[in-house]
Amino acid sequence: MRRKEVFFSEEKNQKTFNFSAASRLVAMTTPLRAGAGIKVFLLLFLQKKKILPYFLMPALTGCAVGPDFHKPTPPAAEAYSPAKLVSKDDAQTYVQGMDIPGQWWTLFHSSHLDALVHRALDANPSLQSAQAALLASRENLYAQEGAFLPSISATFEPTRNKTATRSVSFAASQPVAYYTLITAQLSVSYAPDIWGLNRRQVENLVAQTEAQRFQLEAAYLTLTSNIVTASINEASLRAQIKATQQIILAETDLLGVLKKQYDLGQVAEVDMLAQQAALAQAQATLPPLQKQLNQQRDALASLLGTSPDTLIPEQFTLDEISLPKDIPVSVPAALVNQRPDVRQAEANLHAACANVGVAIANRLPLLNLTASGGTQSNYFHDLFASGNGFWTLAASLTQPVFDGGALLHKARAARAALEQSEADYRTTTLSAFQNVADSLAALQADADAVAATTQAAQSAEATLRIVRLQVSLGQVAYLGILNAQQTALQAELNLVLAKASRLSDTAALFQSLGGGWWHRDDARVRDLRGDDPLAIVGIH
Repeated sequence: MRRKEVFFSEEKNQKTFNFSAASRLVAMTTPLRAGAGIKVFLLLFLQKKKILPYFLMPALTGCAVGPDFHKPTPPAAEAYSPAKLVSKDDAQTYVQGMDIPGQWWTLFHSSHLDALVHRALDANPSLQSAQAALLASRENLYAQEGAFLPSISATFEPTRNKTATRSVSFAASQPVAYYTLITAQLSVSYAPDIWGLNRRQVENLVAQTEAQRFQLEAAYLTLTSNIVTASINEASLRAQIKATQQIILAETDLLGVLKKQYDLGQVAEVDMLAQQAALAQAQATLPPLQKQLNQQRDALASLLGTSPDTLIPEQFTLDEISLPKDIPVSVPAALVNQRPDVRQAEANLHAACANVGVAIANRLPLLNLTASGGTQSNYFHDLFASGNGFWTLAASLTQPVFDGGALLHKARAARAALEQSEADYRTTTLSAFQNVADSLAALQADADAVAATTQAAQSAEATLRIVRLQVSLGQVAYLGILNAQQTALQAELNLVLAKASRLSDTAALFQSLGGGWWHRDDARVRDLRGDDPLAIVGIH
């Protein structure tokens, strides 16, 4: 590791300073947003004054107290259920280990859906809020990194003064009561990170930034999943409304036939009244469907970041949304790296681990080095004259002695928070596995439901064709064809519901597998602990 490089080497019994290695350390400890000129100035100044080795010595000899974070061990599970996962039909095939594209919704092959998702990504306020939160977290990290460097301040203080003239000391030392004093001073303070307090604080903020980064990814995944699900629900509701309207039309025709037969005395009044009740029941199912469709359109407008009165040109039908054929199934060990919520829980665990080190370091002595120098004169033109300069060097060591046990209990609280984060991580991981298992089980059931309802719809349609032929031959009364038509329409409605459920559960599976965020063009997902610690997703 770079921080363990040797900065001194023995040559001819003399210590020679390795400037290149030291320069890398200063570069690493300089805030990432600082200009290159500041780094170069610090290196050249400290080397010229021959104090660079002493400036870096605390960083070399110091240690970071507290536990070091270790990535949790991947789960040993190899599957999501005891039963072997088998494709139920040719419409969908499960592919073990298949990767997920970053824009997974394009697998539904709907241009309207693709356009809607891109508009939502540009305007959704929840996504913008997550991006702003990530930016704030990143800036807090930059601010904390500044503690690795000395704090330098300059003061220029001109004053006009009057001394008490009746003072005994005044008459002997000053001929006049009024005088001017001009002071120019430069102050430097530096707190060597002996126990790793600042390193642990930066580590904590890096982990928090990483957690916020995956919070942004979770918001991205939730938004795209909600858009896909809402579009499928709209298509389903439109198909249900159409089928219900056809059922109402068939029930109305049947009631008309029964009324004519009743007027002719061919059927009892109770038969006609029963059909009236059936028609009313069918009509009663239509308004709730229309209400749900309007609410679904309002939900889409909200996801797009617009008000409900905004016209959304895209309208969805089940015919234009294709069922993805190849369904990826990630192994559990890979799932923990794919799910944004699991990665966020891991980052929270890392932050809690670093907080333990912070709590321990706060109980240890704090060394602070200060230096100040400047010049002072009664006249501005003599400000830099010989003999007017002054300087001060100081060091202080502060050790908490008694604070009522506050620091002790804060350390214990940090360890308890670490245990809590460990439990939260396990809970999140188990929930992720459950989500995938539930989605796979739902798709298995959906395949059976689609097969059964398809068979029922085909049988009802075949029955309707036979009854129509029989009516044309005079073998069956017209009432028979209306009953067969009603049965066929109801079977078609059930098939619509089964197909929509399969589409929705497919989208839920993509969401439960992480949504392929690591393949998005706008996602730079290098590890925050790597060479580019602030390559943040979604922030350009």
